[in-house]
Amino acid sequence: MSMRMIIGLGALAVFLLVTMNVLYIVPQTEQALVVELGRPVVVVTKPGLKMKMPFVQSVEYYDKRLLDFDAPAKQVIASDQKRLQVDAFVRYRITDPLKFKQTVRDEKTMRSHLNEILESSLREVFSSVPLKEAIAERRAALMRQIRDEMNSRVNQVSLSADGKSTGQGGFGIEIVDVRVMRADLPQANSEGVYQRMKTEREQEAKKFRAQGEEEAQKIRATAEKERTVLMAEAKKKSESIRGEGDAQATRIFAEAFGRDGEFFEFYRTLQAYRKTMTNTDTTVILSPDNPFLKYFGKEGGR
Repeated sequence: MSMRMIIGLGALAVFLLVTMNVLYIVPQTEQALVVELGRPVVVVTKPGLKMKMPFVQSVEYYDKRLLDFDAPAKQVIASDQKRLQVDAFVRYRITDPLKFKQTVRDEKTMRSHLNEILESSLREVFSSVPLKEAIAERRAALMRQIRDEMNSRVNQVSLSADGKSTGQGGFGIEIVDVRVMRADLPQANSEGVYQRMKTEREQEAKKFRAQGEEEAQKIRATAEKERTVLMAEAKKKSESIRGEGDAQATRIFAEAFGRDGEFFEFYRTLQAYRKTMTNTDTTVILSPDNPFLKYFGKEGGR
């Protein structure tokens, strides 16, 4: 290899190295912060091919898209002193990379501060409403209120290099949305509420069963009383009808006997013969002159 070729390759390598340290690309989904010897110099938000000073300046990239922060579940207390287990997540966007770097430096630290701010905002907002409104009636309005409260906090608070609050500035982010995925009683409270509801329902069921049994006894007693009265009235009526029938039969017999006594006596004797002589296995021994046989053997008997 000739000396010219070596020099040419060396020059090309130097050119490429310088070019790589001079040019940089900002994607559409990101924004860049140019840092010179550890000190922020300029913020680049427009995408494209950009230039910087080689070897002295470096580039840090920050996402322009919405970022999600899924916070751990928090316990808060409603205005009626009921405890709530709240599971929420935050959507935020980095709006000022310079301020973001000066305050929180990276997303990991930002998430830690977001967790604290979210917890504080949740406690403040939920403490102003009772449990019923927090769970159902005003849930959407409460989420907007939490978002506004968080925006107010992240825009007012700034941190110094040692991590302490300076009380001014902001984090360089915007809270776009806060969503409460679940707001419910803690597990221990839920179990207690369930047991209490179960006990109340069992007591109510026992009360209804006792009332039903009492009502059933009243109905049975009333039915038994009505049955006794109806049976007594029916028996009284049947005895009355039977008495009237017997009286009428006696009267008819008396009238018939009065009209033709001899025929009545003959009819009654034939009935007696029918009753006593129906069974052929029975043997009756009577003397010939017995009055019971007076109609047997008489020539003039009708």
